[in-house]
Amino acid sequence: MQLDRRHFIGAGAALALTALLPRGAFAAFSPKPADWRRFALTTKIDIPADGKPVQAWIPVPSVNEEGWMRAEAPAFSGNADSAELKTDAESGAKYVHAVWSSGQAQAKLEITAEVETRDRFVDLGAPGQGARLSDEERALYTAPTRLIPTDGIVKATSDMITENMSGDLQKARAIYEWVVESTERNPETRGCGIGDVASMLEMGDLTGKCADLNALYVGLARAAGLPARDVYGLRVAPSKFGYKSLGASSENVSKAQHCRAEVFLEDYGWVAVDPADVRKVMLEEPPKNLGLDDPKVRAVRAGLFGSWEGNWVGYNFAHDVALPGSERDSVGFLMYPQAEIDGVEQDELDPSSFAYEITVREEGA
Repeated sequence: MQLDRRHFIGAGAALALTALLPRGAFAAFSPKPADWRRFALTTKIDIPADGKPVQAWIPVPSVNEEGWMRAEAPAFSGNADSAELKTDAESGAKYVHAVWSSGQAQAKLEITAEVETRDRFVDLGAPGQGARLSDEERALYTAPTRLIPTDGIVKATSDMITENMSGDLQKARAIYEWVVESTERNPETRGCGIGDVASMLEMGDLTGKCADLNALYVGLARAAGLPARDVYGLRVAPSKFGYKSLGASSENVSKAQHCRAEVFLEDYGWVAVDPADVRKVMLEEPPKNLGLDDPKVRAVRAGLFGSWEGNWVGYNFAHDVALPGSERDSVGFLMYPQAEIDGVEQDELDPSSFAYEITVREEGA
C-alpha cells in the first residue's frame, strides 16, 4: 500500500463529504447517551500447573469516565498462594496478580467485576463543552511509547496528512479519515494485533486489526501534537443497531477483546474515535467486503468519529506495562490475561491452551 499524497487527497474528499452530512443522516448507527447498562464480567483461570510455579496477571475494568463508564472494585478467589489487586503507576491500569509457588496440579482463580456503561456522543457542531488537561496528562498522552513513536516516519506521515490545516478538530478528523481510507482489516492477524506503528508505515503494510489500526490513529495524532490514547477493552453485548460485527455474539467473550481510541480536543474534551471498526464493518458485515460508499459503512464512518456504543467495557489506557515478577521487561498493552508457568510465557491469544474463560452477564436484561 503506497503512502503518498493520493491517500491524503482521498481522505480529504471523504472528510469534506462527511462534514456536510447531518449527524442523523444514518439512523442505523447513532449512539446517544441514555440509560446505564450493568454488566458482570467473570474471568476464570484454570492453568495446568503440574506442580510448577505459576504467575498470572489478569486485567480488570479500571476505566471510570463521567458519562460513559463506571467500574467497581473486583472480587476474586481461588487456590493461589497470594492474589492482589495491583495498579500500574503511570496509566492507572488495574489487574489481579496471582502467584502459585509450587505443588498445585491446577492453578485456579476466579475474578468477578461489575461495570456500568452507556453510549457516548459528542456534538461536534457545538464547541465549548471541553475540559482541560493538566500538564502531566498532556505530556502523558502526547508521549511516544515503545510501539508508538512520534518521530521519524510517524511524524512525517502525520505532517503530510495535516498540512495546511488549522485547529485540532480539523487535524483529528483528517487523521481519522486518512486511517479509514488507507488501512485494511486483515482477518489473518492474530488476536487484535501488535500495534507496531512505525513498522506498519515503514513496510507500507497498513493492515491488521484494532490494536494496529487504532494505535496508528493514536500515533499520528500524538505526532501532530494532539493528546490521544488507546482504550483496551472487551465487547460484552450485541449491537443494538443491528451490526453483527460490532458486538459480542454470546456470553462467552474470551475472544471478544477490542481496542478503541480517543483524541482530546480543546473545545470538546475526550472524543471517541474508532477507525478500526469502520474497516471491520467493511470486511465482516453481511454480505461482506463492503465498499466505502455502502450505506452501512457510511453510517459507522460518520458515527465512529465522536461516538460509540455502550456494548463494550474499557479495561485501561495502558502501554508498556511492567508486570511484577515477570520474566519479561513489559507488555505493549494489557488487554488479555497473561501467565507464566515456571517462568515460561503462555500464549494469551489462545484461551483453550492457556485455560482461561471470560463470560459476561447483563444484569436486569
